[in-house]
Amino acid sequence: MSDRLPTHIWVDALVRRVNFSGASAFIVSHGDKERGDVLVKVARLDGTAAAFAPSPMMSETRTFDWLPAAGEFVEESMVDDLVSRRRSYDSDLWVIEIEDTMGRHFLTEPVNGERPVTDPERNP
Repeated sequence: MSDRLPTHIWVDALVRRVNFSGASAFIVSHGDKERGDVLVKVARLDGTAAAFAPSPMMSETRTFDWLPAAGEFVEESMVDDLVSRRRSYDSDLWVIEIEDTMGRHFLTEPVNGERPVTDPERNP
């Protein structure tokens, strides 16, 4: 038996955390209820966005990679293309879209390449 939390419970917790913090989260695509990977898109509502995908290098602890590059928000259409490509080869992928003008991802797991947050209001 695996100790990994079922994906649908993890997704529900993320959506609740986002909504409780005053941002908005939407489940764009439902994946496998128990084991699907989750891609998180963060749109800042200014035409820019970033994506957070499970790191292929993770071992026991789930970690995420900031795409296209750590700390960068790019034109939202570029992120939408990235999400479409990922969905084309992973039918079990969950896609969660967060709309937050501050660009917070609300992930509690480590994000590779992310600088430490000094302002707790920026990324709870």
